Amino acid sequence: MLSRTADSLYWMARYTERAENTARLIDIGLQQSLLPGQQREAEASLAGMLGLAELLPIYQKKFGDVNPESVIRFMVLDEENPSSIWCSLHNARENARAVRGQITTGMWETINATWLEFLKLCEDGLPLKEPGKFFEWVQMRSHLSRGITIGTMFKDEAFRFVRLGTFIERADSTARMIDLRFHHIETLDAKAGLLDPDDPEFAVREFYHWEAVLRALSAFEAYRKVYRDTISGTRVAELLMLNPDVPRSITACINEVVANLENVGNGNSAETRRRAGKLAAKLRYLTLEEIAVEGLHLWLTKLLADIDDLGVRIRQDFLVL
Repeated sequence: MLSRTADSLYWMARYTERAENTARLIDIGLQQSLLPGQQREAEASLAGMLGLAELLPIYQKKFGDVNPESVIRFMVLDEENPSSIWCSLHNARENARAVRGQITTGMWETINATWLEFLKLCEDGLPLKEPGKFFEWVQMRSHLSRGITIGTMFKDEAFRFVRLGTFIERADSTARMIDLRFHHIETLDAKAGLLDPDDPEFAVREFYHWEAVLRALSAFEAYRKVYRDTISGTRVAELLMLNPDVPRSITACINEVVANLENVGNGNSAETRRRAGKLAAKLRYLTLEEIAVEGLHLWLTKLLADIDDLGVRIRQDFLVL
């Protein structure tokens, strides 16, 4: 397969997944803002999201203080922000258009219709009028695109590059969501004196925070099946990082990266496959106790660097630089 074709397939999938994950992230902050006394946490969550994406200085230069409406304008509608949903869906469509001969008619029609309908929704003002409904629409269009891909595409190299793009992007997003909650929000809670377990509102606040994270990653029902107990941060971390049966867990994503790399491997990719396999093995036998020794934030920072390294190596081995 030509590297240019593989590049377009890979980025088509990454941008589609990125649009969905951005919608999930913003939705967490907006849901928190609807809870009594959660305005500060919601704004902190949105600021943390911008910080993790390294977009906070750009946002502050354009909009100043962090507030839900301005974040929606920046992360959904801003054509100059490369991480906005506008840019993600536009780039997904342009990459799909470049490889129409490699994808099915259903895939192209779904991605193209998503872009056109997105423009119509933006023109009607839905992202600002009913953001919850809009973010649900983004997620459903991503689900539709993924379902049609799996259900109609021939399982050749083209399919494998689509899946590689999906799972590299998803692993990165899941790690950032966990880090956002554990590090950025709890750091602000500690400064505000809100981490006292004796505080009667502490348990309620923790429940809503972790429930939001689980629902954002479509893992709430999985948590109930695995633990059948009160939601706790430790168990949420274990589920979303180490459980291979949760579709959006980091372990599940890296396992998929390894499997798909095996199907597209060439003479240049041996080191990439070795590193991916090493990371998968590390996650398989890792325990939360080992992570706690190093510190979750530091461990996730290193993990994000490993995921980024895999993405760079995939581009060097297979794609257009």
